[in-house]
Parts: sequence; C-alpha cells; structure tokens
Amino acid sequence: MADLSGGIDQVADGLSDRRKRHAELSELVEQANWRYYVLDSPTVSDAQYDTWMRELRELEDETPELRTPDSPTQKVGGAISTDFAAVEHLQRMESLDNAFDAEDLAGWQARTERLAEADPAPYLCELKIDGLAIAIVYEKGRLVRAATRGDGRTGEDVTPNVRTVRNVPERLTGDDVPDLIEVRGEVFLPVEGFHRLNEQIMDAGRQPFANPRNAAAGSLRQKDPRITAQRPLQMIVHGVGKWEGATPPRTQSETYERLRSFGLPVSDLYRVVGNLAEIQEFIGYYAEHRHDPAYEIDGVVVKIDRIEVQRQLGSTSKAPRWAIAYKYPPEEVTTELRDIQVGIGRTGRVTPFGVMKPVVVAGSTVERATLHNASEVVRKGVLIGDTVVLRKAGDVIPEIVGPVADLRDGTERAFVMPTHCPECGTELAYEREGDADLRCPNTRACPAQLRERIFFAAGRNAFDIEGLGYVAATALTQPLPPQEPPVRTEADLFDLTMDRLLPIRSIVRDQDTGLPKTDPETGEPKQVSFFATISGVPSKNAEKMLEQLEKAKSQPLWRVLVALSIRHIGPPTARALAAEFPSLDAIAAASEEELAAVEGIGSRVAATIVEWFSVDWHREIIDRWRAAGVRMADEPPTDQLPQTLTGLTFVVTGTLTAFTRDEASAAITSRGGKVASSVSKKTNYLLAGENAGSKYDKATKLAVPILDEPTFQTLLTEGPDAITPPTSEEPTP
Repeated sequence: MADLSGGIDQVADGLSDRRKRHAELSELVEQANWRYYVLDSPTVSDAQYDTWMRELRELEDETPELRTPDSPTQKVGGAISTDFAAVEHLQRMESLDNAFDAEDLAGWQARTERLAEADPAPYLCELKIDGLAIAIVYEKGRLVRAATRGDGRTGEDVTPNVRTVRNVPERLTGDDVPDLIEVRGEVFLPVEGFHRLNEQIMDAGRQPFANPRNAAAGSLRQKDPRITAQRPLQMIVHGVGKWEGATPPRTQSETYERLRSFGLPVSDLYRVVGNLAEIQEFIGYYAEHRHDPAYEIDGVVVKIDRIEVQRQLGSTSKAPRWAIAYKYPPEEVTTELRDIQVGIGRTGRVTPFGVMKPVVVAGSTVERATLHNASEVVRKGVLIGDTVVLRKAGDVIPEIVGPVADLRDGTERAFVMPTHCPECGTELAYEREGDADLRCPNTRACPAQLRERIFFAAGRNAFDIEGLGYVAATALTQPLPPQEPPVRTEADLFDLTMDRLLPIRSIVRDQDTGLPKTDPETGEPKQVSFFATISGVPSKNAEKMLEQLEKAKSQPLWRVLVALSIRHIGPPTARALAAEFPSLDAIAAASEEELAAVEGIGSRVAATIVEWFSVDWHREIIDRWRAAGVRMADEPPTDQLPQTLTGLTFVVTGTLTAFTRDEASAAITSRGGKVASSVSKKTNYLLAGENAGSKYDKATKLAVPILDEPTFQTLLTEGPDAITPPTSEEPTP
C-alpha cells in the first residue's frame, strides 16, 4: 500500500494556513467595521476593506466549514454603539453583494436568469450614494421611528436627529398612504455642504472630517439634535421594508413613484433598462460623470425591477440575490505621508505637496499630492509620517484630505516651510500683507517659473503647440552645465532652430512637482536626449515641435494674451480684452480705467495688466515675438458671419454636450458678442450646462436670462429675437 501520510500532512497544513488567514482577516474586518460603523473614524480605505472581504469569501468558497454565522461575510454592517438605544427593524436590513468589473456583473446577471422562474428583465439602475443607511417607520402617515442599519436586525434609535433632516417629512401626504411603512435610504451630506462644514470645524481648531460619509454619520449621531439640525444633511429613499394597509407596488420603479407621491425624497437619477448592455451603458456614463450629482457616489446599484421576481429569488444570509452593487475604483484611499516638499509655479507661487508611499487611487498610481499652501498644511493638521486620506476626484490633481490621527505613534513631525526657493535660491516672500501664498520673487531667472510658463504657453488654451509638452519645456529651460538652455525667457521661444535643439540633454522632472526623477540604479538625476535620436539625427519630437511653433504664430490675439502668463488672464478674460481692443499694442497702451471698463475685468485685474506691461523684459517678449512673425492683432475674417450678437455679453458655465466652452465662446464672438468670466448686471445671457454652480445662482438673483443648449442653438442660427429664455427654471439636465 502506498504511503499517503505526506499528502495528508500537506492537506492538513494547507487547511491550517487557511484557518489562520481566515482568523487574521476576520479580526481585521471586525476592527474596521467597529471604527467605520460605530466610531465614525475609519483607519483603512474602502478599497482595502473590499480586498479583505473578497479574500475572506474566496477562503470560505475553498473551505466551506470556515463560513460560520460569526464570520464577517455573514453579517451586515457593524456592532451597535451603546450611546443610542437598540431597536429591532421591522424587516431585516440587508447589505449588497459587490461587482468590481464587467465579468462580476455578467456573472450576477447570468445567475438571476438561471434561478428566476421567468425572464428577470427589466432592471433598475440607480446611483449608490456614499452615505449612512437609515430605516424610517411611518404609522398612519406619521414618522414614529428612525434607526441606523446596525447589524441588519438591530439598529440605533436616531429618531430625534432624523427629524432634523430637512427633506425628511414628518407626515406623509397624497393618496393611498399605507397604514404602516418602513422606508430605507441614505442620509448624506452634499459635497458643497461637506466643504463648508469642514471649513467651520477647522476654523474652530478641530480635526476635520475625512469625507462626506463620515461627516454625515458623525452629524446624525450627535447626542444633541440641535447640533444635527445645524448640519445640511439630506436623505434619498431607495427601498421599502414593511408595507401594510395599502395596495403595494408591483415594481421597484413604481415603488419610487409611489414614495415620491407621499412626499418622500426619491432620486431622479435612475433608469429602467432591458438588458446587460444597457446596464453597462448606465454604469459607464456615471463612471465618466461621477461628480455630476451633488453628493458622493461610489458605484451603481442594479435591481430587478419586478417585485414578484425579487421575492422569488430571495436572499442569502446577508444580501438579496435580486440586486448587486457595481463599485467604481476608489477615489479616496489611505497611505503613508513620507515627506512634505514644495514646488514653484509659473507665477512664483510656492505650493507644498506630500510625497507618499505609492498607492493606486482612481485607477492610477499616485506618489504626490497637493497641500495648496502653508496655512492649509496647518489647517489640515497633517504631519510628516502620518497615515493620510488621499483623494483624487476625476482628473483633478490628487489632494491630501487630512490625517488619520488615531494611527499616530509619536514619531510624526511637523512640516517647516522653506525660506528660500529650492531651484534658484532666492529668498521667498509674501507680495503683500495678508497673502496666503509665499512666492519666489525671481520671476525672470528662476528656472522653475520659466519652465512652468513655457509649458503653459504651449498648452491647449494658449498657443496649442503639439510636441511642446512638459518634458520638452524642461529640456528647453533648464541649465545643465556646460550646456546653456536655449530658452532663457519666453522671448527665445520662436527663435528656436534645429541646430539649437539637437545638442540638448534634459533632466527628467515630475510634472506635478517639478522635482528631478532619479535613476534607481545610480541615484543620479535621469537625463535624456529629447530632440535627437541615439545616432544624433533629429527626433520626431523636434520636427513636430518646430512645425507647431510656426503654426502657432497665426493664433488669434486672445491666445497670445493667455500665453504671456499675465496673472488673472485666462481664456474668458483674454477674449473679452481682444473683443474690446484691436491689438496687443492697444491693450498695452490702455489706461487702468479703460481696462477696468471691459466686462469681467475690474480694477484689480486692470492694475495687474498695466503693471505687467510696465516691465522691460515683458515688453522684450512682445517685441521678439512680433519680429518672429507672431500675430499681434486680429484681422476681420473674410467670411464673417452675420453680427447678430453685437452689443450682447454672455457668460458660459457648466458642462455642455454639443460644445466645449471654448467652442461656445468662439460661436458667440464670431457673431459679434462678448464673453465675460463672471455674471453681473451687464450680462445679457448666461449659457448654463450641467453643474452650473454659483454663476447660475447669481444669474437667477440678478434676473439674467438663462439659456439651455437648444435655446442657444436657436439664438445662434436665428438671432436674439427668436428666443424667449427662462429666468428662473433649472437648466435642462
């Protein structure tokens, strides 16, 4: 007989390892649940928590005996705080299983088709709000109790605090209100309200909340409801537990319409779809428009719409089989703050940034994140060595939100702002008393400022020079003895030739911070020959850049203005100036009063413009560019459009669908109109896309006519007489 003892021992060892790992993960998850649900002070990111839970489930799939009632995978949420009375839910509040990719989602949809007695379609897709789960009970239409989810069966009684949430009705209205109904939803803080709350907290010298979800949880679980009432909490209802005494709805979508008719807050941002492809389309849309809603979302919830099919599919021990949460990659994680350094911008502004242990956030690896200025470092209370919350919203530069103070061990140290520029050695200073930002006053000769200005001048909103990216701007401006940089001020930009480019070697720098990247083997700064190949012939980069420089000479006047890096002069202001003055010489000769009279300029910006043109080396830039052939005045186009918008001033705001903002502005100016950067009494129209923000609010207050895109299209084709714009309705979403 063969000796099987070795194999048996290996199996036993494997089972022992799995048990040990399961116990370790269970302890980590339980501790994370306690800090997240009870203390409202998490120390791990959502992504790390999801990874632990996924590994736990995989271990339990491999070894089913590990799946006990005490396992975190079989529980919902966290334990109950003793600060609030425990109450039983009328029906169990379940959690949701997660999908992290298209394969997970397709697997869920295939299971519903296999398990359902009939076709499970249609499906309802809705946004997954990152808030605090709440169940509210209404009897005879009157609010009698509100409780947190807790462990799913027992929650915390937070009734007095929920009564302070502004959009939660005390009494239900409408027809056919159930005798008893338990509704479920999320209490949250809108993003704008979260930032205002954190500003107030930091002004009072207290530690800010790490994110809106924590802020909502902390606000709702205040012992004094008067404090909760001061917080701008809101709620959105997304489901029903118990329903008695009225005709129940037949679908999830009908449920939402019924709840809305009772006066309950229900989201409009959901859609009923017919198949997996349409589900994925909805998920894809909000992956790109994640920040359109006024609140934080972390995914999309997909539910089978027909309640009959929901009941037939039922639930596992913790989650319904008829719903799943598709989770987007996290935009907020925790990592170690290893150092705080500073970078120098194109106007000399000194910006502290954190150097962190590399971490993946929003799909990309991040090592550095902005801290804005020295006072913000103090306000946020971050120390070198902290575990910090890192956030990257959309395409925005990563930002350090704040520290996880509970993880400090005493080795952390405070950041000290440098006194001299790290690149040119000039003493840093505030321009005027009360400024928030230190600046390097060596405007002309500081390599960092010149590099940033050249990169900015080549950007999409200025000369739009393809091929002159950050690496090329670095190569052109940095001194690397014995090599002299070919661009010592912007005046040299249009004098570049291939002969001047070929010898250049460049130190590779990080685009976010401007700091040199190092060779991992030698520790020395990385160098590249950017404009020549190894054999010494011109690279495609060099050829393309010289072609694009020649093309840039014919750019319109407003782009030349932007490229000069005059402080406060962005595209809208530059367009307004170019529309009022026929040439750069006319702008340079204008008085402060004449400049301030231009729509959207004002006295402060006018003074900045006059001051810029008074500097000798600034005027040299203009003279050299003019000599190189850069256009300094706009010529009337030969195929000029009818000037139907002459004398009208527009402001463009929000996200447009048929135009970019630049295209909309160009359409206005090509017809004789002006585009300003801010709304005032002189504004004739506001063109408002999605997320119009404060400009929309100001236009409403001033009774400025507000255009949606279809009305704007009509105005462009038929003129102002063809439209009757609304003045008080919301812009079309």
